[in-house]
Amino acid sequence: DALMDQNFTEPTPIQCQGFPLALSGRDMVGIAQTGSGKTLAYLLPAIVHINHQPYLERGDGPICLVLAPTRELAQQVQQVADDYGKCSRLKSTCIYGGAPKGPQIRDLERGVEICIATPGRLIDFLEAGKTNLRRCTYLVLDEADRMLDMGFEPQIRKIVDQIRPDRQTLMWSATWPKEVRQLAEDFLQDYVQINVGNLELSANHNILQIVDVCMESEKDHKLIQLMEEIMAEKENKTIIFVETKRRCDDLTRRMRRDGWPAMCIHGDKSQPERDWVLNEFRSGKAPILIATDVASRGLG
Repeated sequence: DALMDQNFTEPTPIQCQGFPLALSGRDMVGIAQTGSGKTLAYLLPAIVHINHQPYLERGDGPICLVLAPTRELAQQVQQVADDYGKCSRLKSTCIYGGAPKGPQIRDLERGVEICIATPGRLIDFLEAGKTNLRRCTYLVLDEADRMLDMGFEPQIRKIVDQIRPDRQTLMWSATWPKEVRQLAEDFLQDYVQINVGNLELSANHNILQIVDVCMESEKDHKLIQLMEEIMAEKENKTIIFVETKRRCDDLTRRMRRDGWPAMCIHGDKSQPERDWVLNEFRSGKAPILIATDVASRGLG
């Protein structure tokens, strides 16, 4: 029923390979770019896995733990977990920094089968005794390469050390550098690797890429010209990526001053502000989103 409710008709290539492996209980590494359907490739088997475990009792921690590099990705994964887990009456929560701890702690104390977390906040809760990983038998490392890039390796190792060795572990990554390979060797047992696309991070070939080489002084004028063309279209949602937070704020101010419906998101924004901006963008009320790389992977 959940699959029909979400208009799921057929699996993507990564799901075709990932579902049977994950459902068989094997450890696996999946190399796939954003937009490949990898989230469902590990969440549907997680739901099946949980349904075969004893019910949670008071004081139990989660059965499935998903570690993700950013708040935004963690929230997106939880949305998918909610959409597909509701038929099994599974509870999930999202644990990340930059938001009040109280509601997150209450979720954990009530008991959740699925916990999606960024490493830093989860370490805080584990050390404070707010949750535990004694029941965790299904571990997912999502965007492992990005977590390593962001310096989370010590926290990841500290978390995994607290999980029972007979767990099932799934690691997902867009690239396969030696650091990620080492992590797989340390955490996974007799794993199977599946690849969709190139092992090196490359452009998504489903998207038309146009590169316009120009002088720095020409960029703003060219951007406005391009925006005038885009905003004349019926489908006009646009994300503009910039390098720095300052450039993000400056460009947003300038565009709003000139009457463009633009909003911005970057690492200095509070979590409620980020959520509000993303909702305004998704709903189409603010069809122009200016962002630093905090939003660069997996914006749903």
